[in-house]
Amino acid sequence: MAKRATAAPSTSTSGDVSIDEKAAIDRVTKMMAIPGKSGEERAIAEFITAELKLAGVPDSAIQHDSAHKKSHLGGQVGNLIVKLPGTVKGPRRLMMGHIDTVPLCVGCRPVREGNLIRPKDPTTALGGDNRAGACVVLTTALEILKRKLPHPPLTLLWPVQEEVGLVGAKFVSAAKLGHPKLSFNWDGGPPDMLVIGATGDFNMEIEITGIASHAGAHPEDGVNAAAIASLAIADLTRDGWHGLIQKGRNAGTSNIGVISGGDATNVVMPKVHVRAEARSHDPKFRQKIVDQFRKAFENAARELKNSAGRRGSINFEATLKYESFKMELNEPSVEAAKSAMESLGMAPAHRISNGGLDANWLTANGIPTVTMGCGQQGIHTVDEKLNIESFLQACHVAMKLATTV
Repeated sequence: MAKRATAAPSTSTSGDVSIDEKAAIDRVTKMMAIPGKSGEERAIAEFITAELKLAGVPDSAIQHDSAHKKSHLGGQVGNLIVKLPGTVKGPRRLMMGHIDTVPLCVGCRPVREGNLIRPKDPTTALGGDNRAGACVVLTTALEILKRKLPHPPLTLLWPVQEEVGLVGAKFVSAAKLGHPKLSFNWDGGPPDMLVIGATGDFNMEIEITGIASHAGAHPEDGVNAAAIASLAIADLTRDGWHGLIQKGRNAGTSNIGVISGGDATNVVMPKVHVRAEARSHDPKFRQKIVDQFRKAFENAARELKNSAGRRGSINFEATLKYESFKMELNEPSVEAAKSAMESLGMAPAHRISNGGLDANWLTANGIPTVTMGCGQQGIHTVDEKLNIESFLQACHVAMKLATTV
């Protein structure tokens, strides 16, 4: 792990990376304790806003957009956007980290154990994903404002509803962000890893309609919707289209994540709802996975019929959640992040993610965005922890990126 930077305060524009580390640790601990699952981010947004106002940010520089009004969840607030005019000339840069957490984090009580922060309650996750990333951005802004450090124009973005399909990032407006030329996102992973691409994802909603009948008196009159689903899933699994998918040089994944239906054992189940996903970095192959799902469920519906020869039916809907992307290593944002890390004695690496990131939608909307981690471990589980040294390293990288021209 790289040596932590402890540079003295500077009035140059070469990148001041020193921070009040105790304040940063206290701040991230407070932020992880604030409930804020997807769609319920008002409290954490209010905390961030209050901190910025105390540091002197005027109301006119702070806004929420209407992303939540376009979301399938609704939601309490939209993305939090703050634009700071530069004190020196330079390209506007975007600093971002989403503020929602998964439901397992609600009720978390963070406690410190040496170089780690973990949840005190063994039944909750921590919320380091992604309160740590949100805190990296907030800490950077507060240090710059309180110490009056020179900086180029900055846009600070705290997206909502990332955990339910990158919703906030999907609906954010490039114009509201000020059309930044450089863009940096903090989310999960180590602080010296540059995520320069990510997979794309299709959501599939499959409504299976069978034929109800009395399961004891006349089961032969019914067509069981669960049986249709079972046949389809068995075919997909047997033919290599469920789970990890490798077809020649093409690769992807799929998953049946939710199955619901039925309310009595004495009724041949007439309805089943299935939710699934298909992922691949290759859009054409991802569509082929979706097509195989559709074919399997339609074939299963045709195969089963009742004593009168009637069959069930399928309603199949596939929706793009986010498109895949991959940036070149000479992309300005990637080069800037790599340079910042190297200047701090770090040895940056890069990778392509098999999960979605807010960067998927930012990049799709014309703002190529590199994602970096800040020490989260075991995310979305009760074993989640935050590595403090890695979190502080991420803060130093962010300070370098925000103050270097």
